Amino acid sequence: MRAEEILQLPSMPLAGPSYPKGPYRFIDREYMVITYETDPEVIRHQLPEPLEPLDKPIVSYEWINMPDSSGFGSYTESGLVIPCKFQGEDVNFVSQMYLDDDPPIAGGREIWGFPKKYAHPKLRVIKDTLTGTLHYGEQLVALGTMGYKHEAMAGNGVGTTAILSKTQVNLKIIPGVDGGHGICQLVAYNLTEITVKGSWLGPARLHLVSHVNAPVGDFPVRHIVGAHHFIADLSLPYGRVIHDYLKP
Repeated sequence: MRAEEILQLPSMPLAGPSYPKGPYRFIDREYMVITYETDPEVIRHQLPEPLEPLDKPIVSYEWINMPDSSGFGSYTESGLVIPCKFQGEDVNFVSQMYLDDDPPIAGGREIWGFPKKYAHPKLRVIKDTLTGTLHYGEQLVALGTMGYKHEAMAGNGVGTTAILSKTQVNLKIIPGVDGGHGICQLVAYNLTEITVKGSWLGPARLHLVSHVNAPVGDFPVRHIVGAHHFIADLSLPYGRVIHDYLKP
């Protein structure tokens, strides 16, 4: 294979790339987001500088069902997001992510630095309850429940679009072949082409279990702030580097 052909490949391996080139479009992407107060010292420990914690120690635990994702297929994702600040801007730091499909794990880590690991999340409606679970191996490590469509969110599309448009930040670490850091960056991105199809609030509960390889339980639940269920179409563009730890 010629060098120019190699440079046209979207990803590894050569014989069958793990994922195609973008853009990446998501249809009927469904979220359940439970926001809660936790311990401030945990947030400070898990938040890479120069990101700064907010005055109020809140985190969001998310389940996202993605039935129609261009290049990635159908999968479900679950994880923790920490609202914080970068140079005075309100952003979200994506702390942990767990999902059940190889292409978005490979692409997410290699392109944007998403902290993705293989696990078994599920989001489904059971009778009158929107229910999210996360199993790592055979162990249940997260259980979230929310009253199903109790209250339409005021401002529906506008408010939810603003939430989805907020700058997201990942810590991207890729080792070099010498065992050192090849890449060590904070990477930011903003979702685009957002169409909100529904948005609801409701009561919620969240139970997290301590696990060494899926440490969502390191962020103890002190008080539930609120829960948000919404469905949207959106696009995930390429990101940008906002901080490079390897440059002085």
